[in-house]
Amino acid sequence: MLWTASQVLRKFSTSSHHYQNKLKLAIIGQSLFGQEVYSNLRKQGHKVVGVFTVPDKDGKADPLAVAAEKEGTPVFKFPRWRVKGKPIPEVVDAYKAVGAELNVMPFCSQFIPMNVIDHPKHGSIIYHPSILPLHRGASAINWTLIHGDKKAGFTVFWADDGLDTGPILLQRECDVEPNDTVDTLYNRFLFPGGIKAMVESVQLIADGKAPRTPQPEEGASYEGIQKKSNAKVNLAQPAEAIHNWIRGHDKVPGAWTVIDGQSVTLYGSSMLGGSVPEGQPLDIEGASQAARVTKNGLVLYGTDGKALLVKNLQFEDGKMIPASKYFSSGESASVELTDDEKTMAEEIRNIWKGILSNVPAIEDTTDFFKSGAASMDVVRLVEEVKQKCAGVQLQNEDVYMATTFQDFIQMFVRKLRGEDQEEELVVDYATKDVNNMTVKMPYQCFINGKFEDSENGKTYDSISPTDGSVICKVSYASVGDVDRAVAAAKEAYENGPWGKMNPRDRGSLLYRLADLMEEHQEELATIESIDSGAVYTLALKTHVGMSIQTFRYFAGWCDKIQGKTIPINQARPNRNLTFTKKEPLGVCAIVIPWNYPLMMLAWKSAACLAAGNTLVLKPAQVTPLTALKFAELSVKAGIPKGVINILPGSGGVVGQRLSEHPDIRKLGFTGSTPIGKQIMKSCAVSNLKKVSLELGGKSPLLIFSDCDMDKAVRMGMSSVFFNKGENCIAAGRLFVEESIHDEFIDRVVEEIKKMKIGDPLDRSTDHGPQNHKAHLDKLLEYCEIGVKEGATLVYGGTRVDRPGFFMEPTVFTDVEDHMFLAKEESFGPVMVVSKFKDGDVDGVLQRANDTEYGLASGVFTRDINKAMYVSERLEAGTVFVNTYNKTDVASPFGGFKQSGFGKDLGEDALMEYLKTKAVTVEY
Repeated sequence: MLWTASQVLRKFSTSSHHYQNKLKLAIIGQSLFGQEVYSNLRKQGHKVVGVFTVPDKDGKADPLAVAAEKEGTPVFKFPRWRVKGKPIPEVVDAYKAVGAELNVMPFCSQFIPMNVIDHPKHGSIIYHPSILPLHRGASAINWTLIHGDKKAGFTVFWADDGLDTGPILLQRECDVEPNDTVDTLYNRFLFPGGIKAMVESVQLIADGKAPRTPQPEEGASYEGIQKKSNAKVNLAQPAEAIHNWIRGHDKVPGAWTVIDGQSVTLYGSSMLGGSVPEGQPLDIEGASQAARVTKNGLVLYGTDGKALLVKNLQFEDGKMIPASKYFSSGESASVELTDDEKTMAEEIRNIWKGILSNVPAIEDTTDFFKSGAASMDVVRLVEEVKQKCAGVQLQNEDVYMATTFQDFIQMFVRKLRGEDQEEELVVDYATKDVNNMTVKMPYQCFINGKFEDSENGKTYDSISPTDGSVICKVSYASVGDVDRAVAAAKEAYENGPWGKMNPRDRGSLLYRLADLMEEHQEELATIESIDSGAVYTLALKTHVGMSIQTFRYFAGWCDKIQGKTIPINQARPNRNLTFTKKEPLGVCAIVIPWNYPLMMLAWKSAACLAAGNTLVLKPAQVTPLTALKFAELSVKAGIPKGVINILPGSGGVVGQRLSEHPDIRKLGFTGSTPIGKQIMKSCAVSNLKKVSLELGGKSPLLIFSDCDMDKAVRMGMSSVFFNKGENCIAAGRLFVEESIHDEFIDRVVEEIKKMKIGDPLDRSTDHGPQNHKAHLDKLLEYCEIGVKEGATLVYGGTRVDRPGFFMEPTVFTDVEDHMFLAKEESFGPVMVVSKFKDGDVDGVLQRANDTEYGLASGVFTRDINKAMYVSERLEAGTVFVNTYNKTDVASPFGGFKQSGFGKDLGEDALMEYLKTKAVTVEY
């Protein structure tokens, strides 16, 4: 069983509460799982009077024995408990002598006699990794996956004389993800959840509250032990059945087939949903049709014509390779080691010696696994080498692909030199012929410089708001994907070239990225249009155009970030120099909204990167495609791997984990105020990470009778209907002076009637679809509430009768201050108009400021004194005078009150991603 101990252990911790009732326990079992159950039961105050485990293997003690011996707990290592079916008396007597009140059997491979099982006062409890009575037997996890079960789980039951048939004490279950393997299912749930459940079960027994629920026979099943000999995959069946068989044996014992006359074990299976990449055919024994070796791996076909992808292959000699390299000719040439590298190699040889303590000497030909190493030793080797040689990118899979010491050193040196980083970026595209071009859209998670499926294999549909059709399936990132992305960003910041790069060189890369965005601006604008509903001309000019400008602006800041010298009192007779430095924060998280997908990415990430940070970005779930295209362009620009990571998925999973993650030092968020509050709370509780929030708004626009009416009508409409009203700073409420109110409304309605509503890719379209169905429904409900409360619906308020999520531009008048429309943001094409009395400047200011929001505001008047008076008193982060929506990359953008804090754009935004260090020198 391969698990990443550092990951799974981090996910689990038992409560620190110490219960009153305690028991004397005998732990009968083995493995890291047994060790964790033992340790956590002791933490809870229970007394472990004896540990009964397996003998040392190849001179190495089991992890349970190691932990118990270290703490002075009596340890017994019996090779067996019975001979020819009869208990061994001296073994049973040794067990009885410890005086246990309960036997706890977390994982036990030995047959334990019934006079041991029944001896303690409370009997014995056992952990089993299935939802009993389903999948009784020693290979329960394998069969859960082989059968394609949608649910997995575990049972803690009371031992009896049957095979996994005793009464149930406790059960827990989880969903099985599409690409779960034995390892991922164990690591994610069965291991951490099982430890917690065993501790909970013991306490229930101690408190006299443990149930004994008989197992039903209905639904019971027993399957035999899966071994290498019976793990050959039958390729003459549907693709999903082949996939389930492979993942049900990954990593142990390993499903295999015959290729070119030799047994080859298959690892890393996933179902293929889209088109199959081009590749070289490969005949495999028993397959319904020839397989295909592609740039992504080995494609196998089922009898139903569907396909699955296998990532890695392992040959009979133990050597593992990426399946994509099956036809690669010959071995790569050996590298000659420098003196420093030879020294490192000897240090690594000592690490091998420490792990393979049973091997007299580590030779170049020593094979890690043939020398007795197990999967937990892989984790230890990787972590010890990384600790010894900071900066090397080493994964568990690397050990499986370089099993001899000589191969391991060659692989290690290549990684250390960065020679493994020159691989061409592999991108699976979703393509679409649209807007007189073929757009190529990445749809997978982007982690550590590579596009890859989400850890759990989940996807979701990205929907076109124009007609409600599916554009493509997009990876749905998991918590595990977040952790991997953050780890990649942290490694890139601490040990990669990004953190060591000269600021001017960093700026050059950002300039190059901006150039590439400009080269691809029509494609980016097209993707933005079909994914978000933005009118193409607006997407080209604003969504994409301002994004390019933003990266160029902040690229210029890279080599201009400065501290300052500060005169302080001298520590006489010595002298002092004090200066400040501006330093990057580290790993930053960015969570962006769906209204300007690419532009919001640029506003935050350009400043973040210019400051020298690395980032993990979550695009809005409904608009992920331009962010993923941006990720592709970042690689082409030469941004080092791990610096930028993009994770499509839900806010509840990805966003929440980002806000809680202890390795993230800053989170920038644009979205709703309630979610912003939750993020701020999570950031505070986790590690007090820095936060900047751009939240909701109800921006007031004051139109006085002395305004330029033509301009006020034109800009007033733009303040509401720009980008279909899906605009952070949209004028949420217009206050129009009474003497011009009716004329203003008549002219607005007249202009609305001229607006063309339709396909956003049509160059003559003025007004495209709302971003997604749920938002359209919310806007229609918003209008219904307005009518019910007594506001006058002058125009619109309904859905346009055509496919897609189109809404008519809407105008309400007679909106009173207490009404829902006056207080709540629509975030859509709804103009909310209220009158104010002629000349009542202070009165309308009071009404305009009577909101918990303070993002933007505006005023139209020809009187400069009035304009200045009003702008000074409006409580908003931005005030527009005789214009609206005029933002610029050099001007700071952000709100007051519950519209958030912190700034995007301008020098202020740069400061959001820097920290100030003061240095005092005495001389």
